[in-house]
Amino acid sequence: MENKKNTLIMGAIFGAIIGLVAAMLLQRSAEKNESELTLKPGERLKLGALIVGLLRGIATLGDD
Repeated sequence: MENKKNTLIMGAIFGAIIGLVAAMLLQRSAEKNESELTLKPGERLKLGALIVGLLRGIATLGDD
């Protein structure tokens, strides 16, 4: 039970850090281009598909 708790806590911490870095990169890109931060619907779809693929990959890490 302790291992499960530690795994969830570490996953939450890493997820928050990765999300923060991603937001900072998007913001920096918008500032560099001197534009507002906007994601077109096609970009949102691509990003969602990438995230789903990443989660599927993580889910199969323990499967052999």
